[in-house]
Amino acid sequence: MKKNFIFATLLAMVAMTARGQVYLDPKAPVEERVKDALGRMTVHEKVRVLHAQSKFTSAGVPRLGIRQLNMDDGPHGVREELEWDSWNVAHWTNDSCVAFPSLTCLASTWNRDLAALYGHSVSEEFAYRGKDVMLGPGVNIQRTPLNGRAFEYMGEDPYLAGEMVVPYIRSAQANGVACCLKHFVLNDQETDRYSVNVNVSERAMREIYLRPFQKAVEQAGVWSIMGSYNRWQNVQCCHNEALLKGILKGEWRWDGALVSDWDGTHDTWQAATGGLDIEMGTENQNRVKGREYTYDDYYLGNAFEQLVVEGKVPMEVLDEKVSRVLRLMFRTAMNPEKVVGSMCSEAHYEACRQVGEEGIVLLRNEKGVLPIDATRYRRILVVGENATRSLTRGGGSSELKPQRETSPLEALQEAFGSTATVSYAQGYSSGKALYDKVDAVAPTLQDSLKAEALQMARESDLIIYVGGMNKNRRQDCEDSDREGYDLSFGQNELIAELAKVQKNIVVVTFGGNPYAMPWLQQVQGLVHCWYLGSESGTALARVLSGKVCPSGRLPVTFARKYEDYPYVQFGAEAYPGVDRQVHYKEDLFVGYRHFTSRGVKAQFPFGFGLSYTTFAYGKPAVEQSEDGNVVVSVAISNTGKRAGKEVVQVYVSAPKGETHRPVRELKGFGKTRLLQPGESETLHIRMNAADLAQWDETSHRWVQPHGTYTFHVGTNADEMRGKVNVVL
Repeated sequence: MKKNFIFATLLAMVAMTARGQVYLDPKAPVEERVKDALGRMTVHEKVRVLHAQSKFTSAGVPRLGIRQLNMDDGPHGVREELEWDSWNVAHWTNDSCVAFPSLTCLASTWNRDLAALYGHSVSEEFAYRGKDVMLGPGVNIQRTPLNGRAFEYMGEDPYLAGEMVVPYIRSAQANGVACCLKHFVLNDQETDRYSVNVNVSERAMREIYLRPFQKAVEQAGVWSIMGSYNRWQNVQCCHNEALLKGILKGEWRWDGALVSDWDGTHDTWQAATGGLDIEMGTENQNRVKGREYTYDDYYLGNAFEQLVVEGKVPMEVLDEKVSRVLRLMFRTAMNPEKVVGSMCSEAHYEACRQVGEEGIVLLRNEKGVLPIDATRYRRILVVGENATRSLTRGGGSSELKPQRETSPLEALQEAFGSTATVSYAQGYSSGKALYDKVDAVAPTLQDSLKAEALQMARESDLIIYVGGMNKNRRQDCEDSDREGYDLSFGQNELIAELAKVQKNIVVVTFGGNPYAMPWLQQVQGLVHCWYLGSESGTALARVLSGKVCPSGRLPVTFARKYEDYPYVQFGAEAYPGVDRQVHYKEDLFVGYRHFTSRGVKAQFPFGFGLSYTTFAYGKPAVEQSEDGNVVVSVAISNTGKRAGKEVVQVYVSAPKGETHRPVRELKGFGKTRLLQPGESETLHIRMNAADLAQWDETSHRWVQPHGTYTFHVGTNADEMRGKVNVVL
């Protein structure tokens, strides 16, 4: 039997060699396989792997037995199948998935272990569906609370985003599925996203906007990155030579493949010389007249091949691009260690629920209204469209087709229905789930829904309001920003009127952005959930009922009013831009850096979140190693009556003398295990010297000022529990 196997293998190798196919051991080092394949490919075969062959695949080399790359949208789950050459749904019956929580929710857990679990679980679903590249995760900075796509990112702070994305990427790629980190870079608004040019200081670019991408490259070794639509230095980011070849591939020595955002490529010469490796989604069919537009007509197609053949572009340029794409192929599609994966497993639903539970943030809890003791209330009224609406659909490219979803209403009825009557009133309507337009709702319908809710509220003992945002256009949705800071669809008025009727009211909101809350002092409880995915209702009910003690912390600042955000004072030039030019005039002072440094009081500061228990902090201690790394140690004790987890945040103040610098910045964090009442744990929070450095615009490099640093240990950006000074 063994001899027959060896003989058959030899015959296969001879046959493959005769056809010119790759026959190196598939377990050989990737670089050897890349070099071997590159030496066997024709110029035309090389060019073909650099652009799409369908909406979500790029070509392989069939003659050499090299598979195509299968891509699909993430980052919250694998998107349902679309037709090969259109945006129409393919109507498969086996492409349902687990919808995982939004990345804002993941960031709110402040739990690196959960980030790793998330990356592992979602990549298993991609692998099972035969996908090689997951289009995500995203780490663009939440500069404005109006950004329609902020829910796909990890908040306003580059350190938090970077620390959470690294374990996500490592776990996903360990399964042989590439992450395609997006959107590189400065894609911080959806308004004019295809053309707006972002003007930002060199220092803010390095310390704020590039920093999480740099961590993903240097610490996680991300295999692919997606360029952004917008421009920087008046050049499109998908083929921006200074950005892609200068910083990403030059300074950072990144060896992965740069993928364009769909329809983000605009010029053959710039695509050829500017650092783009794979062109996807180009739909400018007006470039070809008199015949059918094909994938070979992409900018990196026939036109690029002609430049190479004529010697106008050196062969080295082509080979460098192809080497990067082959490297991506051998890491994924041609990786013998790639997992088979699984879909919709109970383990994945469990991961979804865990992330959701730890990402839910308790913002207000007056008179101990939470957790809800159902024995105190005979009649519970649930109000709000989001109690029944699917929040996994809509939103653009992140839309999912979940196998199952548990709605908040279903879960609340199950949690409290045995001891109380749980009824429901919709309260308001947002219209249909639309991506491309706003669906207007008749005022008469809104009035009738409000009247019904108020009437039922008069007969209730407790109101659980479930509203917020959704994934309609002008809400949390790709290709559009929000129109204002208030909740839409008359929700502010509805909540205020409900609170007048029934003082026992808990407000639950979903959404990827902060919002105004003029009714805050009228309600007893406030919980923010982001988007929780398939286990949405289950996760929420377990927190509201007290089965889970909330431990989520805000990854963004909730301002009292829109005008408090730092860029607003600079007018339209700072957002959304004038004549397609936007200027980041707040510079380094994004989010909490502005609020803490300028003395602006936030409604809920960055890092804020309440618990059902209490924690005591010991005196922090600091140790410094010879390589410049720092470890802050602090003992945390659960002094309350419930088991819970605490998030410890370390903010650092630089030595005095530096004027253009925030008062303090997040440079470390840790989360305790589940501590029982009376139990303690000492956290050792390590900070790298690189994270303590700042960018010097004169020498154009990272420097670390010498002097006395203050390490503040706190519960959020405004509340410090201890500090220690160290000379570095």
